[in-house]
Amino acid sequence: MTKMTRRAATASLYALGLVVSMYAPTLADDHKMTFTLATSGSETDQRSIAMAEVFAPMIAEFADYQPGYNGTLFAQGTELEAISRGNLTMSIASAQELAQFFPEFSIFATGYVHQDAAHQVRVFNDALMDPFKQKVEDELGVKLLSVMYLGRRHVNLRQPRSEVDVQTPADLAGVNIRMPGTDAWQFLGAALGASPTPMAFTEVYTALSTGAVDGQDNPLPTVVDAKFYEVTKQISLTSHLVDLNYIAFSKETWDSLDPDQKVTVQRAADAAAAVGRLKQLEKESNLADFIRGQGVEVYTPDLDAFRNHVQAQYIGSEFAAAWPEGVLEKINALGN
Repeated sequence: MTKMTRRAATASLYALGLVVSMYAPTLADDHKMTFTLATSGSETDQRSIAMAEVFAPMIAEFADYQPGYNGTLFAQGTELEAISRGNLTMSIASAQELAQFFPEFSIFATGYVHQDAAHQVRVFNDALMDPFKQKVEDELGVKLLSVMYLGRRHVNLRQPRSEVDVQTPADLAGVNIRMPGTDAWQFLGAALGASPTPMAFTEVYTALSTGAVDGQDNPLPTVVDAKFYEVTKQISLTSHLVDLNYIAFSKETWDSLDPDQKVTVQRAADAAAAVGRLKQLEKESNLADFIRGQGVEVYTPDLDAFRNHVQAQYIGSEFAAAWPEGVLEKINALGN
């Protein structure tokens, strides 16, 4: 009797066209995927904001977006392995991190190679990137969806080096500068003329305040977002790296998407990267005066001296040996 009553009721609802409207939302929610993202950035970081405000709404129909900020979900440097193991869906990955697995990626983390944000996009979308992207997919199970602009990195010092500003690499001799822990980052720090110290991003503020390090390098928006200006006295605008991140996505999850969902995820990633890029550029252009207002000395050094010295360090190095032949020339050809 109960079964017959339910069947009859269901039949009536179908007739009225109500079953779909009553049950479809529940079924859709039950079958939604979960996209987890791990980042060492804060919730107010422009990359985090772009992912939350642009990417998440665009994929909301079929996936819930669950970010973990400040390295709380996975520690900085372990995110790509977590994706590869199937424990994470997404990360905001650096070329330096990828170079740990694929040394040829160090070319995208080399000082003074990328010229600006637009150059980064041209390089990422050019055919020269195809072998790089394919290798990451095939060997690590990670798909690189889009490129995000992090900003121009500059040398920041907790105390002035001396009465003379840091104008050339020679002025950084003996200066202990925090750099992320990968070999590519450490090499760049040494190429700048400093003594690099590996350290997680989440430890930098305390290290600066206690004097555990003499300085660090980051773009101005990061300096403000992380409040490094509170423990910094001097910033030399070396612009030694036009830094980038990749929106890294699980290849396994990507392969489980239907064609329409793949298009949506790709469009969402590109849109988030574009919005984040524009906001980061705008923020970057307005922050030097703000930082000066906090009592920090901000100035431009001898950029030619830094550029020539840094690039000379890569010639003949193990990093340059890993670069595919002709790729640097192709990157340069895409410049202004």
